[in-house]
Amino acid sequence: MLMIRLQRTGRKNDASFRVVLTDSKNAAKSGKFKEILGSYAPKSGEVIFKADRIKHWMSFGAQASDTVHNFLVHQKIVEGKKKNVLSKKSPTKARKELKKA
Repeated sequence: MLMIRLQRTGRKNDASFRVVLTDSKNAAKSGKFKEILGSYAPKSGEVIFKADRIKHWMSFGAQASDTVHNFLVHQKIVEGKKKNVLSKKSPTKARKELKKA
């Protein structure tokens, strides 16, 4: 299955990410990807997508990772609700406050 997901690039303590199309069986760090579909720089908050190529690959059945899906919803490339990407192991702050009360 084809996946659209983030691939970390950049130096130590200076992360930047590529948005790549890859097979779901490939590791994110392997470097085996079919196409670069955008980039994300967390320090500057810059998010760049090739919207036409992402829509093209999604029409062929490519799935976006949860984080990429949230970026696509925010950029209005894809319609839908954002997905929760927080760790399921640690409860969120709101749940901790409810348990204390």
